[in-house]
Amino acid sequence: MKTYIHFDEMHFYAYHGVDIQEQKVGNNFSVELKVKVPFEQALRNDILANTINYATIYSEIESVMSEPSKLLEHVAGRIISRLKTRFPLISGGRVAVYKENPPITGKIDRVGVIVEW
Repeated sequence: MKTYIHFDEMHFYAYHGVDIQEQKVGNNFSVELKVKVPFEQALRNDILANTINYATIYSEIESVMSEPSKLLEHVAGRIISRLKTRFPLISGGRVAVYKENPPITGKIDRVGVIVEW
């Protein structure tokens, strides 16, 4: 059985970007997360200790997003590193980090990076 915890469209205001203006003014970002967690026992016994608390995962993502980076690639890498360190039950996953309204000429809703591990 494959079991995952999934977060869809977590929203943050942060100061990631290469341009000085982005670092000063900030922007809206969204993060999607899917992590592989063996919570088969929680399916049967309804005990939180047999999975990972969603609020704790969210708190870790929020903490990473509050630390400015120039590159979204670096933000994604820091999220993965933090989750792997903090939650040894996680055996893989997928993280997507998007910048809403990026400073790109033309019409674009968001741009981002996706990393699977």
